[in-house]
Amino acid sequence: MSEGLRLLLFLFFSVKHRLKFPSSSFSQVPIDLLQLVSSIMHGGRVLEPSEPALRRLAHHLLAHYQKGTRPVRDWRTTTNVALDLMVYAILSVDEKNQVLTTYIWYRQHWTDEFLKWDPAHFDNLTEISLPVESIWVPDILINEFVDVGKSPHIPYVYVSHHGEVQNLKPIQVMTACSLDIYNFPFDVQNCSLTFTSWLHHIRDINLSLWRQPELVKFDRSVFMNQGEWELLYVLSRFREFSVKSSDSYAEMKFYVVIRRRPLFYTVSLLLPSIFLMVMDIVGFYLPPHSGERVSFKITLLLGYSVFLIIVSDTLPATAVGTPLIGIYFVVCMALLVISLTETILIVRLVHKQDLQPHVPEWVKHLLLEKATILLCIRDRKKFSQSRTPSLDTSRQVENHDSTAGGTRSALAFAGRAEGSAALQEVLRETTAIRQLLEKREEFRDVAREWLQVGYVLDILLFRVYLAAVLAYSITLGTLWSVWRDA
Repeated sequence: MSEGLRLLLFLFFSVKHRLKFPSSSFSQVPIDLLQLVSSIMHGGRVLEPSEPALRRLAHHLLAHYQKGTRPVRDWRTTTNVALDLMVYAILSVDEKNQVLTTYIWYRQHWTDEFLKWDPAHFDNLTEISLPVESIWVPDILINEFVDVGKSPHIPYVYVSHHGEVQNLKPIQVMTACSLDIYNFPFDVQNCSLTFTSWLHHIRDINLSLWRQPELVKFDRSVFMNQGEWELLYVLSRFREFSVKSSDSYAEMKFYVVIRRRPLFYTVSLLLPSIFLMVMDIVGFYLPPHSGERVSFKITLLLGYSVFLIIVSDTLPATAVGTPLIGIYFVVCMALLVISLTETILIVRLVHKQDLQPHVPEWVKHLLLEKATILLCIRDRKKFSQSRTPSLDTSRQVENHDSTAGGTRSALAFAGRAEGSAALQEVLRETTAIRQLLEKREEFRDVAREWLQVGYVLDILLFRVYLAAVLAYSITLGTLWSVWRDA
């Protein structure tokens, strides 16, 4: 055995017994002593280690590391895990299944007391990346987690010489969320992501926030802002809870508040419905005694029905509620039906019939006198004079009677004088013609009265219908404006 090897063994056992190092911890022998031994073996020359510093450090840290236990030297020491979250994108919002899919950048930070070293012994190396499978990591899970997302696997963590471990990874999270679609398409959703240790109570693992809550709240630096949803803010809250009087657990809750961009739904859903309702209102300007108004409103009703069938797949659906826009469409359909019913009533009222009775006096008083003043109809004088034609007709009848009486007396005198049968026949024909003209004039007066009643009633119902549509539209517009600006 050479003298250098004997000297090396002598120094080895001397240092081992003097420093009382156990054999399992000989890797903790100072580097300066090893370099001294190496210099003795090589004639006093200090040689640089042939293995790179990263490898030596990784071997130094993981050679006797046990990842199955919490990395504290005193079991009463609490491991504090700091959390941070940044929302990268809102991938999908499933209203039917109440599931929110987000893509987040998630960060963890804790201190591992067994991953510390002196940078001077490893070429001033202060930070190293280690395999995440080789060290202890906290069992932090998301309570709302419902399905495995397509998250990339990050195999490493960063460790500093003070033992601080940083675990940074992107996660595609599919979480359960109570989605409220009543205000669709101006809805704001508030979904929570609750991070907690599934096993360790608060005495073993405590949670905290990595950054200040204000920095987390308005951080949109990595958010993809081109989709249907925009990120308003992210709220954070720490809470300590217990289950059935058991040990307390720590949880960190992040509230992701998002808002839907309503422009697409406004253009594709609301505007076509508004246009159809405007055309229905314009249809009231067609003459009430013509049949074109009925066919026009039936066409509008059929068109609105086809529109609802087309947009039914666009509206979100849940088992617990219906969006307000769905109620809006139903009410618009009901208004179209009411408009068609009113049109049919008016057309039936003013339609000319041979056996149509006279307008009752109370109807004339209410509609042709009081209602014309209430509705501010400009040509209401014509309606107030609508009762004079019957008087004129009676006068004409009296004049016809006097004329006919004179004619009859003259003809009778002539008949008696001449006894002509031809004159008697002319008298009968003249009497029949007079009665036919009187009856036709009476039918015209009755039809004119009902037309005037229908005209006034049509104006009254139109204004009531217009007021209902405007009130309904203003109410919905106000609600949606308040929800949008809230």
